[in-house]
This record gives sequence, structure tokens and C-alpha cells, in this order.
Amino acid sequence: MKPRAHESRRCRSASFQARRCVADERGSAAIELVLLVPALMLLLLFAVAGGRVAIAHGSVQQAAADAARAASIARTAGAAQTSAVAAARATLANQGLTCASMTVTLDTSGFAKPVGTPASVAATVSCTVELSELALPGLPDRLVSATVTSPLDVFRGR
Repeated sequence: MKPRAHESRRCRSASFQARRCVADERGSAAIELVLLVPALMLLLLFAVAGGRVAIAHGSVQQAAADAARAASIARTAGAAQTSAVAAARATLANQGLTCASMTVTLDTSGFAKPVGTPASVAATVSCTVELSELALPGLPDRLVSATVTSPLDVFRGR
């Protein structure tokens, strides 16, 4: 597009040297907005995904603590496994975290130690957090896990 005669004179005059020519910038704000909005939306979605993983990590940590505590007050290794899984599922449900897959691994070797000997039980809770339900396709699911150890009562019969 050829500039009009009065616009070209106005843009070249000395009084407008500190400012840009207004006629040449027509539509640039719309182009900047079109380029900037998708990038900002992508940044926002990554922040939401990061927040979701951080909240999931806290929930899984609490579930592992509850599982270890429930296992530590059980009388047998079998009862400890059952109560640990139930406690972890209940905690994750109370926290509102839905896992694609959840596993509870319990180290019950402390139950084999003689009574009066310090022993502990360790619970590891792993949860696969689905990030694909966010509006950003292609985000992989994230595995979040936590391990907590809880002592067994020294004077309780095992």
C-alpha cells in the first residue's frame, strides 16, 4: 500500500523524529495479541499441571503416612498389609485424588523381629496422576510416590 502524500511528509518531518509513524503501525496490536495469547495460555496450562502434581505429591505423602501408621498398629504382617492398603485408599479418596493406578508396597520385615527389639514398618504409596485430562494434549501421566516409616511398639506382642 502506497502511503498518502500528507502521511509520508508527516512521517519524515523533524517534529516526529522521537515518535514512530502512526500510519505504519496499523494492526500491529492485533498481531501481537494473536501471537501472545497462545503462549500465555500454554504457560498457564503448564502452571496448572505443575500445581496438580505438587498437590498430588502432598496427598500421596499423607496416604503413605496413614498407611504406615495403620500397618504399625496391626498385630500381624497380613493384617498390616490389609489395613495399610485400606488407609491409603481412604486418604487419597478424602484428598480428592483419583489415580490411574495406585500401589501400596509394605515392608513388614519388622514383624519378624523378636518382641522387645526395636522394629519398624515402611509403606510406599505410588500413584499415577493423569495430566491428559487437562486441555493440553500430549502431556504424559506422572508417577508420584512417597515412602514413610513408622515404628512398631516394642512391648506389644507380634
